[in-house]
Amino acid sequence: MGFARTCSVALVGVEGVVVEVQADLEPGIASFALVGLPDKSLCESRDRVRAAVVNSGVAWPQKKLTVGLSPASVPKSGSGFDLAVAVAVLGAAERIDPREIADLVTVGELGLDGRVRPVRGILPAVLAAAEAGYRQVVVPEQCAAEAALVPGISVLGVRSLRQLIAVLAGEEVPEEEPAEEGRPDAMLAGLMVPGAGAGTGLSPGCADDGPDLADVGGQEVSRFALEVAAAGGHHLLLYGPPGAGKTMLAERLPGLLPPLTRQESLEVTAVHSVAGILPPGEPLVTRAPYCAPHHSATMQSLIGGGNGLPRPGAVSLAHRGILFMDEAPEFTAKALDSLRQPLESGHVVVARSAGVVRLPARFLMVLAANPCPCGRHGSAEAACDCGAATVRRYQARLSGPLIDRVDLKVRVEAVQRADLTGRGGRGESTAEVAARVRAARDRAALRLAGTPWTHNSEVPGHELRTRWQPHPGALGTAERDMDRGLLTARGFDRVLRVAWTVADLAGHERPDEADLEIALQLRTGVDRGALRARVGAGGLLVGGGTG
Repeated sequence: MGFARTCSVALVGVEGVVVEVQADLEPGIASFALVGLPDKSLCESRDRVRAAVVNSGVAWPQKKLTVGLSPASVPKSGSGFDLAVAVAVLGAAERIDPREIADLVTVGELGLDGRVRPVRGILPAVLAAAEAGYRQVVVPEQCAAEAALVPGISVLGVRSLRQLIAVLAGEEVPEEEPAEEGRPDAMLAGLMVPGAGAGTGLSPGCADDGPDLADVGGQEVSRFALEVAAAGGHHLLLYGPPGAGKTMLAERLPGLLPPLTRQESLEVTAVHSVAGILPPGEPLVTRAPYCAPHHSATMQSLIGGGNGLPRPGAVSLAHRGILFMDEAPEFTAKALDSLRQPLESGHVVVARSAGVVRLPARFLMVLAANPCPCGRHGSAEAACDCGAATVRRYQARLSGPLIDRVDLKVRVEAVQRADLTGRGGRGESTAEVAARVRAARDRAALRLAGTPWTHNSEVPGHELRTRWQPHPGALGTAERDMDRGLLTARGFDRVLRVAWTVADLAGHERPDEADLEIALQLRTGVDRGALRARVGAGGLLVGGGTG
């Protein structure tokens, strides 16, 4: 009788759980049983492991073999357990010393020829192993750079099971051909999440090589709103006729955001690793992600879904970055309303029959909408073909509770010919605006040091009303708007948050009356002149509705 154990990691959402892989060999009819709540893809590892071991030049033990995955109560899925199962079996067969593998964490898929193939979720798997006290991990060679991001871990990247056997047995390590670019091993990072739906795209969106804000003609008010959104992490609604530049503005927002911190980079990389969309050769995401799902996306593709345990959806792929929803009224009401919980909490809790998963989802949301189905409602140049009832139904697709969670609501007017031809002067570049955004974020970070919050949009209203108060008398207009029903209680708090961001951009110690009026104009759409004076140009905001 032979027994050996090693470790691997099961992923539950974007969090890992260390699993002990135990192999037991007993006299009897040759068989292979795998127990411990495996899914179908994991059950198929029995055939992959047997073929990989034989093709690696090792005899398969002709005994009764039982492989257990503990704890048995945790659902286990995927092919990442192949390498651990093979190592445990070889330890039980005494091909390698069982003592050498007892404290070893191995993650990887095996090909039938014994090659070790990359799998999703290497970073969260290694993070879980490090938190559990393990210090040695074995991963596919293509994933070694990603695993090495975790400090205090010794990483061994292998190309084949033959190489790993030689290392563990103290033998000469055979040479193997590396995976070539364009082959399935190297292309895994380009795959999307199963069940995530079509239309979910990502781009790094950095100020150095991304689209430049100077390319946007005119739109001074919208550009300023974009700057405020980037500086304070405020959600934004861009509302106007087709062709006015709403999508152009949204695509340039990631370039205004500063690089991710080390902790934020690890969070984003873990999500993208689980989704399988890390670019080859770039194991660490350092720029804010940009995710733009198509308006046909389902609720499951937005918040997370798929067979078995849910996979990250668009809101998680946009974690610490931008979620842009173009043609927002064309999304289903169910999909739009599913965003309300992550907008408030910064995470998604998805319950399925296979288990409950908590996924990170702290993103900056940008909505773009036309005023009506034809897009010409309220335009002075062209008549609208939509009836009043049609316009009301179209605008009502963005529900009140969702819009109430949006801090900035800006009407994007049609571009004038002078701005389009350049006679109106070229606007500021992304680099210039991004420098002001970084300075404003630094001021906010200094003020919020020692608190759980990093951006103005995260600070609770109670703290803004008691701990960080604006100048005396600055709240008079906001209080009157609340008395007249133009502002809800949530809207009042959000006006305070935006006012602090406006003050940070202006270098003010605390918001004054002009900063509050600008915040009110961006929130309610009532033109008070303060914003017009700040940007030095005209522009109308979305009017009507409740703040």
